[in-house]
Amino acid sequence: MELFTQYIISSVIQIILFSLIPFIWWLITARKKCSFFEWIGLKKTGNAKKNKTFLFVAGTALAFMVLAVFMFRISSTVETATSGFKGLGLAAVPAVLVYAVFNTALPEEIIFRGFLLKRFSARFGFGVGNFIQSAVFGLMHGVMFFSVTGAVKALIITVFTGAIGWVMGYVNEKRAEGSIIPGWMIHAAANIFSGLCAAFLFLGA
Repeated sequence: MELFTQYIISSVIQIILFSLIPFIWWLITARKKCSFFEWIGLKKTGNAKKNKTFLFVAGTALAFMVLAVFMFRISSTVETATSGFKGLGLAAVPAVLVYAVFNTALPEEIIFRGFLLKRFSARFGFGVGNFIQSAVFGLMHGVMFFSVTGAVKALIITVFTGAIGWVMGYVNEKRAEGSIIPGWMIHAAANIFSGLCAAFLFLGA
């Protein structure tokens, strides 16, 4: 229960912090045009492509779970965001769900796909915008490993997470009419998988 409560509080703080700059930007530039939630893409997907989008999201999430196995192999000796769940089993499941859905996936989707991607795309076009946000996303996850895994493994982690960020940006903008919910679902699914692997000691996590 203590771990669950810890992640609830942490999630609220994370969401507020990651939303602060986008919210201020929206206040200054777009508050008269649309609501904040619509502006960052926290909205329903269009009905026209809903079924195809769901299948694409499900397939992408499954593919990233399979690829995550490789990630575990190269970072198994390193402290990661899921290390706190290690070996806790069923007791960790509520905290894992909060961590995956609200502590990491939602705030990161808001700042990367809801804010950076949309702003850079508006300025430079989708191709450049998606590349920039995915590169920053990959670097954010990979740079912390340089000192503990070495440059090669850290680079692999950077490229891997950057690729995930690129695909989530593509799904959101090209298949979900700008909604960040599909990317949020993919991100959350991958993090739930990682958290459960740590909790139940799958794959040597």
